[in-house]
Amino acid sequence: MEGVGGDGGAAAPMNQFWHDVWRQYQYFLDKTTPHAVYRWIGSVVVVLIYVLRVYYRQGFYIVSYGVGIYLLNLLIGFLSPLVDPEMEVSDGPLLPTKGSDEFKPFIRRLPEFKFWYSFTKAFCIAFVMTFFPVFDVPVFWPILLCYWVVLFVLTMRRQIAHMIKFKYIPFNIGKQRYGGKKSSASSSGSRGD
Repeated sequence: MEGVGGDGGAAAPMNQFWHDVWRQYQYFLDKTTPHAVYRWIGSVVVVLIYVLRVYYRQGFYIVSYGVGIYLLNLLIGFLSPLVDPEMEVSDGPLLPTKGSDEFKPFIRRLPEFKFWYSFTKAFCIAFVMTFFPVFDVPVFWPILLCYWVVLFVLTMRRQIAHMIKFKYIPFNIGKQRYGGKKSSASSSGSRGD
């Protein structure tokens, strides 16, 4: 019965190698989670490298258009609530529609980390695609740019109308922050008791 199992012994070290590589990659990815500003700075560097590559090659506009459509899809997921009150009825947290409704925090359909990860991965894949001439399809890029801008405006208009209808803001800009006990202690001391 020695023949049973075939090449299993030779494949095991290779599988273990890729498993170790994946674990190391996941470890470093997990370490970047709390450092959002640095992650986005790194992503901007990746985007600039990609833009310079496309600019100097004067091609790969269809790849850039595909990345733009993909990023638009990611942005919609990032700006949308996890449970859309218009589409599904759920027992879970819903957005408040009236002032008397209970406050429920905004939970994104696509969390910031996954948005960043997909954003960066898209530009890395697009950068690699610029090394293969098969993806350099000749197109008149101003038409693609105009079409993408029209898609962006129409999609964002619909998304903003949804935000207004259900009264939610997907950002922390302008939201009140509380200082805890320190602010209440200073206000009680200034009363002049």
